[in-house]
Amino acid sequence: MANPVVVEVLRGAVVESRHRGAAVVCDAAGSVVLAFGEVERPVFPRSAVKAMQALPLVESGAADGYALTVQELALACASHSGEVRHAETAAGMLRKAGLSPEALECGAHWPTSHRATIALAREGEQPSGLHNNCSGKHSGFLCVCCHEGIDHHGYVGRAHPLQEMVRETIAQVTGAAHMSELCGTDGCSIPTYAVPLRNLAQGFARMATGQGLSSARAAAARRLMAACMAEPWFVAGTNRHDTKMMAAGRGRVFTKTGAEGVFCAALPGQGLGIALKCDDGTARAAEVMIAAVIERLLGQQDEVDPRPFHDLARPQMKNWNGIAFGGMRPVGPLIA
Repeated sequence: MANPVVVEVLRGAVVESRHRGAAVVCDAAGSVVLAFGEVERPVFPRSAVKAMQALPLVESGAADGYALTVQELALACASHSGEVRHAETAAGMLRKAGLSPEALECGAHWPTSHRATIALAREGEQPSGLHNNCSGKHSGFLCVCCHEGIDHHGYVGRAHPLQEMVRETIAQVTGAAHMSELCGTDGCSIPTYAVPLRNLAQGFARMATGQGLSSARAAAARRLMAACMAEPWFVAGTNRHDTKMMAAGRGRVFTKTGAEGVFCAALPGQGLGIALKCDDGTARAAEVMIAAVIERLLGQQDEVDPRPFHDLARPQMKNWNGIAFGGMRPVGPLIA
């Protein structure tokens, strides 16, 4: 079954490009509220599940043992832009665990923030692991290892006790078996497992409500999601889509992007989880998709203004002279 066209790109009044995709919305029990496309096909969630990957950080007692702040917990769930405060916050987490940035095994890349990259280069500096968009997550991993007395060397490996802990946690939350034949290597070198979109949506509904989770895990999930919604800049960065959506959601909308056109989200007030993927892996289309789905689901009980989500789902596009030449819009099942 081919996934439907869900996003159109306009130049003037003419459709220049189209994006196909799949999405599903369900509650913690797995009841589907909205679905289209191949929602049972396993996809790699990539960074969209970082809040789930951070559960051992709270459950193990490491977060309290190292007195991690709300900002640090949000960064543990982040795909940040490598801005100064992002890198400094990751370094602070490592110091609390008695480690230096050299302990990071995520690799180094230039900040995804253009301004941060220019500033770093202007100072004659090279990027370090702290600038990797996953450095907060990895700093959280290292905190768990140190708190639990686990040798942190090689912590990115599939067989490492830390990654086994993470794998078992996400499998339990999503209800999807994390099998070796569906395992790949993520951009930051940790294992990533392909999971059906429906299971991802149900997992985030459980994270938002605590239903289907132990009391300790439910409390950890609420704490992490609340941190992300309270400090969205630490989850993403300046002018990032997650930052804009969670800021507009005022503590009632959780979102998290993943690579290759994946997005997951939750509306805690409605007890709903959302998972989607753009077929061609394009972030611009996935951003339109998630904003359109959230706009469609928002109700009066959420006390959230839907207009920012309406605008994010229909972005204007400009050329290098700042001239508007077109835009993007949700179509088909996104607006049905």
